[in-house]
Amino acid sequence: MADKENGKNGDRLSNKEYTKELRRLQAELCKLQYWVKYKGLKVIVIFEGRDAAGKGGTIRAITERVSPRVFRVVALPAPSDRERSQIYMQRYIQHFPAAAEIVIFDRSWYNRAGVEYVMGFCTKEQHDIFLERCPLAEEYIIDSGIILIKYWLEVGQEEQERRFKARINDPLRQWKLSPMDTESFRRWYEYSRARDIMLEKTDSKLAPWHIIRQEEGAVELHRTPAEHDSVQEGSGGTGEAAAARYAQKI
Repeated sequence: MADKENGKNGDRLSNKEYTKELRRLQAELCKLQYWVKYKGLKVIVIFEGRDAAGKGGTIRAITERVSPRVFRVVALPAPSDRERSQIYMQRYIQHFPAAAEIVIFDRSWYNRAGVEYVMGFCTKEQHDIFLERCPLAEEYIIDSGIILIKYWLEVGQEEQERRFKARINDPLRQWKLSPMDTESFRRWYEYSRARDIMLEKTDSKLAPWHIIRQEEGAVELHRTPAEHDSVQEGSGGTGEAAAARYAQKI
C-alpha cells in the first residue's frame, strides 16, 4: 500500500499525503472488486514473510474499504490433531474462493516451508516432498480457474528487532508478540536459508513470487525472489496478469 515513510522522491510523506495516496489506492481496489464480480473471477492472494514484516497491516489497508462479500481474509491457527491427520493441503482448500471472491491468506500452505521446517514441526522428508510437489499443486489450482498471486514481505534484522520492541512497549500491540516471534528472531539465519530454498523451488512462470523489501521505512517491490538469484520471468494468463498489475499497487 502507500508507504508513509517514502514519497516518490524518497522523502517522508506527510500524514495528509499518506492519507490521500492510501485513499487513491483503496479506490483502485474498489474498481478491482467490481471487475472480479463482473467477470465472476476466483482470486487467491498469499501474504508470507518475516514476522513483523507488515502482513497484517497491509491486509487491513487492503480490506478496509472493500466489501467483505468479495474480499475474505483467512488466517488459520495451528492445526488441530484432526487436521494434522489430514492431507496437508486439505485445511487450506476448504477456504478457496468461489466465483466473484478474493481470498487473502495471511500465511498459507507455505508454513511447511518456513516455520514448520525451521521449528521442527515437520520432518525433512515432509519438507522436501512439499517443495517438490507445491509447484504442481499450484498448477492444478491455476488450471481450475483460480488466479494465484504470491507476496513475500521481507524486513531487515535491525528493523524487525525495532518493531518487536515497539510491540513490547505498546499495550495495544503486545498481543502480536508471541514466544514464537522471539524464537524466530533468534533463528534469523535458519529462516533466511529456508526462505531462499522456498523461493528457489516454488517460483514459477504460472505462480511467481513478488518480493516487498522493507528497511528503515523504505519499501521496494521486486520480481526476483532472492538477493542475487536469477529467476525465469513470466506470468500466467491475461486474467492473472491484470490482477497482478492491480495487486502491485498494494
